[in-house]
Parts: sequence; structure tokens; C-alpha cells
Amino acid sequence: MNNELSLPVPVIIVEDEPLIQKRLTDILINIGYSISNLRFAQNLAQAKEQLLLHSASFALVDLGLPDGNGIEFIEILKNYDPTITILVISAWSTEDAILNALSAGATGYVLKERDDLEVSLSIKSVLRGGAPIDPFIAQKILKQLQLNEKFTTNKPSNEQKTNDSETVLSKREMGILELVSQGLSNKEIADQLSLSRYTVESHIKHIYRKLAVCNRAKAIDTARQLGLLD
Repeated sequence: MNNELSLPVPVIIVEDEPLIQKRLTDILINIGYSISNLRFAQNLAQAKEQLLLHSASFALVDLGLPDGNGIEFIEILKNYDPTITILVISAWSTEDAILNALSAGATGYVLKERDDLEVSLSIKSVLRGGAPIDPFIAQKILKQLQLNEKFTTNKPSNEQKTNDSETVLSKREMGILELVSQGLSNKEIADQLSLSRYTVESHIKHIYRKLAVCNRAKAIDTARQLGLLD
């Protein structure tokens, strides 16, 4: 075992692809883990069951699961133990996926396409208390932060509020966000605006991405903090 690391156990590996699951297992064993301390789940239901049966001190989580999204399990883990270390290892590289995972409580995020050495270094980093972020992902986050920075420096005036809201959110997105804040469902919004439900869902996803949030309540709260909603 690597004496440089204090290895938290047990570990839950949430990954539906057998080859990736084996790859991560080999990397963890190389770091110093014993196979007896590893718990495996191929879907969200199994992950929840493993947590109930064995608890967890560390988790490697994929986002694209057959029965749901790994972000849901990240939220469950953080409710179970706010201090738990979670490293996302996923093929997903969209801003929505990245920001939602980090907002949910992921400690770090690395892409599956990285080689074993890079993945191993990310795992070691997170175990030492770091927050490793894939360089490709870091560039996306920086762009998002630069976008948000405009709205955190000073509280906008009414005139600035109008200009800023149009910069961050389109007029259509602002209209939809206003209806979301009134408690309307996606279907009700679609009916009121004579849009398809798919179009409304697409707009809401864009709103989440632009505001760096992962659900309706956070979108409303963030929009109010930014002065986009009264």
C-alpha cells in the first residue's frame, strides 16, 4: 500500500461499462487498494443499494447510467456524508453535465478519454484533498465564470438589469424563467407560450447552463441574486 495516501474505504465505483470498471479497478489496486474494499454498481439502483449495504468513503461516478444520471447519486452521497470525496469519471463534456455535477458536490471531474496515468494522478490528487479538473473542462468553467463575473461585481440598476438580463438570458429564456418562478410546469409553460414541451425543456436547460445551476429552485434563487428576477 502507498504510505503517502490514507486510503478511504469502502469505495463505490459506479460505472456501467465492464471494461471501464475493470480499468478503474486496476488503477485503484495499483494505488494501493484491496479488491475487498471496492464496491461496484452498474446503474443508479445498484449504487443506492451498495450505499445502504456497505456505506462509502470515496466514490468514482460515471454520469451516463442506464437508469438515470450519476448527478442524482452525487446528491445522495453528499446528503449521506457532506465530506465524502467524489470523482466524476465520465465521457460527458458538455457544460451542463460539468457544472451540474460540480454544483451537486463532485470533488473533481476527469474525462474517460484520458490515459491510465492521468486518471491515476487525478485519483491520487483527490485523495490528498485536491480538486482535480480535466484541463478541457477547466476551460469551460473559466468561460462560465467570466460570464457570471459581470453580475457579481455590482448590484445592477433597473436599466442595467434589463441590459444584463438580455446579455445572459435571451428574452424568451427570461420569459420562461419568469413562468418557472411562478411555479408553472414545463407543460403549462408550453401551453401558455404555444411552444412544444421539448422546446421549453431545451430553453430551461440553457437557463441552467448559463446560470450554472442544476434545478429550478436554484435557477430562481440565482436569478434573484443577480437581479434578473424580482
